[in-house]
Amino acid sequence: MTGVEIGLVSLVGILLLIWTGMHVAIALALVSFFGVWMLRDNAQIAARVLSLAAREGISSYLFGVVPLFVLMGLVVSRADIARDTFEVANRAFGKLQGGLGIATVGANAIFAAITGISIASAAVFARVAVPEMVRAGHTARFATGVVAGSSVLGMLIPPSLLMILYGILSEQSVGLLFIAGIGPGLLLALAYCLGIYAMVRLFPGFTGRATPPPVQPRSLAAAIGDTSAKLLPIVALIALVLGGIYGGVFTPTEAGAIGALGAIVIAFAKRRMNLGALWRVTLEAGHITASICFLIIAATMYSRMLSLSGLPAFLTQWIIGLDLGIYGFIAVFVLVLIVLGTILDSSSIMLITLPLVLPIAQQLGIDLIWFGVITVLAVEIGLLTPPLGISVYVIKSSLDDPRISLGDVFIGAAPFALIMLACLMLVVAFPVIAVGIL
Repeated sequence: MTGVEIGLVSLVGILLLIWTGMHVAIALALVSFFGVWMLRDNAQIAARVLSLAAREGISSYLFGVVPLFVLMGLVVSRADIARDTFEVANRAFGKLQGGLGIATVGANAIFAAITGISIASAAVFARVAVPEMVRAGHTARFATGVVAGSSVLGMLIPPSLLMILYGILSEQSVGLLFIAGIGPGLLLALAYCLGIYAMVRLFPGFTGRATPPPVQPRSLAAAIGDTSAKLLPIVALIALVLGGIYGGVFTPTEAGAIGALGAIVIAFAKRRMNLGALWRVTLEAGHITASICFLIIAATMYSRMLSLSGLPAFLTQWIIGLDLGIYGFIAVFVLVLIVLGTILDSSSIMLITLPLVLPIAQQLGIDLIWFGVITVLAVEIGLLTPPLGISVYVIKSSLDDPRISLGDVFIGAAPFALIMLACLMLVVAFPVIAVGIL
């Protein structure tokens, strides 16, 4: 077999192993080992190549950003900051038609700016927003769909764990990727708000007819004081992390450390966390980080095996020979990502596809920052699509309500997946949305 044939067989082998239930990282490492063995006809060389990839895979200082932002997101989730944000947003939008849904989107957009993890947003707002929306008169399908759709804002609005992962894999500036995610993130949030308003007006059978909850009378000073007390910690944390990065005060890794410390201080100051809870959150952050780093090490092995096989260079020349152009290539790539999103999680999709497509994107002269935003948007659509749809499963498990089926959540999330697709097309057609402020 030629190197290219071995590379193609390895790709099919990885997908087959994942479909049979093998962990993605193990499948990548296993296939990479046998692929190098076949390419060099020497098991010892294969072992040395892969051990070198494992040793160098996460040795960069930049990788310190992963556990720090994960810790910050988990602390914020445990400190009930999401509930505070939702209450403030509900005061601002609650009287509008679909106001509770719009408030959920607004709260999720703010929450995204201090967590960067879609799954955390889905779990928290499933418990915070869905009961309130159902109590007000919205259907469970619509309420869970709003939470599922708006939860993906966590991977676009900085800081974003997927943006960090893309920056590591593509060797692009994480800070620039964060900035590029602002425009598409705000566009998606606005599109969700308009979509919710339209659905409530045009499809009341799907959304249900909600009655705004009664507003407790209070003085203007009391309302301003309560709103300020709930928003000030959130605004301070956002300003500390993002302001430090964009102002050139911190690197993304240092900003992650400052943000994690700031979140811990806020949680203790609000008396919503003790030392025992902090220890449990730290352990959870460690488990998540270990899983991510294991995936990155396995992806590094896979990338080196592909380079030895010559498959990326072959695919680059083949795609260019087809004369698809930039937009034709992006269309095919997005379609592949959406299909893979029905069976794999976001990180795994990026780890498998990026080593193959980045050389093609570079050869076509595509801005890799813009390409990163497109990649994250397309991958995130998979969080809402069956049969995997991780956000949907997280919402279902967080609610633990037998009256709300998994099918209900998928149906509720479908309009928001379509809105995401429309926003993705706008970002592809108008790159200035992402890179215009760089």
